[in-house]
This record gives sequence, structure tokens and C-alpha cells, in this order.
Amino acid sequence: MNVFWLPEKGVDFPNPELADAEGLLAIGGDLSVERLISAYACGIFPWYNEESPILWWSPDPRFVLYPDNLHIPRSLRRVINSRQFTITMDRAFEQVIRFCACSPRPDQCGTWIVPEMIRAYCELHLHGIAHSVEAWRDGVLVGGMYGVSLGGVFFGESMFYREPDASKVALVWLARFLRQSGFSMLDCQQVTHNLRRFGAEEVSRNDFLAQLKKALRTPTRQGLWEIPEDFFPL
Repeated sequence: MNVFWLPEKGVDFPNPELADAEGLLAIGGDLSVERLISAYACGIFPWYNEESPILWWSPDPRFVLYPDNLHIPRSLRRVINSRQFTITMDRAFEQVIRFCACSPRPDQCGTWIVPEMIRAYCELHLHGIAHSVEAWRDGVLVGGMYGVSLGGVFFGESMFYREPDASKVALVWLARFLRQSGFSMLDCQQVTHNLRRFGAEEVSRNDFLAQLKKALRTPTRQGLWEIPEDFFPL
């Protein structure tokens, strides 16, 4: 079993191709801004619960949505065209991540978005690396998602909804925004039926890492993101 222990401080990671069959690569370390950026640049992300140390993953296969291949179901097009949700970016990052943390998941007990993770990703947001997409109705936050942006890749972390379709609409806006901004990939990390409906597909870890290396040549779009006034995803 190829699982490595990381020192408490530092930014280096083992080769992600050395991860075990489930994708677990390393244990320990910290969630500093520098280490998180290094991890994502290597195709690695943290995922653990309060009862365990920090666990670092690089799954094979990887689940990826290419913005050019986004599929929007007809029923969702009607919802988007109704303009019942107002979509923003980076207006309520901490609210989004906290709502994601407390959203029930049918396939898991508890949450992996532990307080330490919330603090770390809020710090990434302050550095202009982590971003949120928010769906509002009548001034109330009812859905959204957050993730990390490096080069031409957006690494999706989690999403939530408090009204039907709110997070799906936020996803469509994000994918269209990424396409318009020249991004090549939206990394979905793990396979889900819901994201497959939007066109996400499995790629081997080797292919993902090769595409990631190429995409990181694009300058990172750092700072607060904002949707252009004339932007509409359909």
C-alpha cells in the first residue's frame, strides 16, 4: 500500500501516480495556502473527517467536465430562462462553504468540510485562489458551489441547494463562465450520476495529469471574480 506520511510543514508531495487503488496518496501535513496550491497543481486534493488526520487523494479515474461539452437538460433550460435565480460570484464565499458543510449527503455520514477545511479555503479565497458561485432568490442564498482555480482549471469542491435546481443553475453559469474565460477543465474529482448528466466524463489519472500540466501554463485568474453585466449562459 503506497501511502506516504507528510511532514508538518512543507509543500512537496509524492508522485500522484503512487496513490493506492482507492486514490489515497498521503497522510498528514497541514492546510496552508502554499501546500494547498502545491497539491492542486499536482492533481491532489484533501478529503477527510474530524476523526482522521488530513488525507490527500489523487483518484484514478478522474471525473472531469470540459466546459465545451456542457450538456444542459431541457427542463433546466426552462428554469434558467425563467430567471427565477440571480447568480453571482465571490459575493458570499464563507456562507457557501458553510452551507455545503451542513448539507445532508445521502451517501455519507457527517461532512468532510470540517472547521479546519473551512478556515483553510476561506484563506485561499482571501488570496484570490478559491471562488464561489451563488444562486439567490429574492435576496436569499438558496444554492451555490465553491472550488479552487489554478491556470486553466477550476477544481470543484462542493455544492449545495436549498431550493430545487438552484445549484444546477449555478453550475451552468460557472461552466459557461469558464468557457468564456478560456478554461479547459472543470475537475469534478469523484464520479456522480448528477454531474454525468451535465456531460462530465471519466478520464484516466495519467490523461488528467497531462491535461493539467498543459492547463497550468495559462496564467491564474486571481482575485475576486465577477459576472459581466451582459453575460447569460444560454
